[in-house]
Amino acid sequence: MAKATKFTKSCPSVITSAAIGGKMEKEGPLGDYFDKINEDPYFTTDTFEKGESQLQKQAVLHALDKAGLEPQDIDVLFGGDLLNQCVGTTYGIRAFEMPFLGIYGACSTMAEGLLLASLFVDREVADRAMAVTSSHFCTAERQYRFPLNYGGQRTPTSQWTATASGALVVAPSDKPPYIRACTIGKIVDMGVSDANNMGAAMAPAAFSTISTFFTDTGMKPCDFDYIVTGDLGKVGSRILCELFEREDINIRDNHKDCGMMLYDFEEQDIHAGGSGCGCAGSVLCGYFLPKIRAGEIKNILFAATGALMSPTVNQQGESIPSISHLVWISSEKGSD
Repeated sequence: MAKATKFTKSCPSVITSAAIGGKMEKEGPLGDYFDKINEDPYFTTDTFEKGESQLQKQAVLHALDKAGLEPQDIDVLFGGDLLNQCVGTTYGIRAFEMPFLGIYGACSTMAEGLLLASLFVDREVADRAMAVTSSHFCTAERQYRFPLNYGGQRTPTSQWTATASGALVVAPSDKPPYIRACTIGKIVDMGVSDANNMGAAMAPAAFSTISTFFTDTGMKPCDFDYIVTGDLGKVGSRILCELFEREDINIRDNHKDCGMMLYDFEEQDIHAGGSGCGCAGSVLCGYFLPKIRAGEIKNILFAATGALMSPTVNQQGESIPSISHLVWISSEKGSD
């Protein structure tokens, strides 16, 4: 049977990255790690959806500027978001005229985009490949739940959709962060149907993909500084650790969840934590990648998670299928 984990031959690098956030993200513990903060949720436009497109546009431009690149230097851009038809991305990057492949992995989109960009560069399909994603609290609430002026009560297990974007470029380089391997996830559905409990729906998918990586490679949690998940929040993080403990594997000591890191649980009303494509995307691009580049962190597994749900289908009684894709990012190139 073919292994889901693919080692890179050339260990391409993330040569630049950028993270853009909003007011809530600025007020959280990682506020200083964003390249730009926008206090205006409309991003100087007249709708939240147009604002999200501006969010992605800013992330792409900041990432390119930091590396001295122009849009025409990018061979392919992988991008997606939470909105129907990924309009946050398509309208945000349309003016750049980059070769574009739209993707949808819900909150796992940054891991999927990074995985694809890395494999395209490693297999010499592209010289420079870019990945971008975003989410916006107001656009997500309008699409998946209720208009903001409805004033609905959020349950204790609900999570706060980040107004944030992350963008990065992968290319051959002799400087870290290096992409050492990628694991393509499988759809996992454990029957959770509560759209306000994304953590419980996504945790089994993260467990499946991370376990597959360990099985395929023979590596262990202790080989990594951090095992980073995307947006499981309090509920999903607890479930993930418990699932591993059933296999006599301890990941509590080095597990980090982007949804647990982005906001202050004591000072901000975010219930079970952060979520949205921009949560994992911005934490990876703004926090983890610079620390790996600086040598402060040696190895991480980045396993963002996504709930592949539709409000319409969920209201018809369907459960929530989820997925997680994983990327091994390292400060050392290795010889695999």
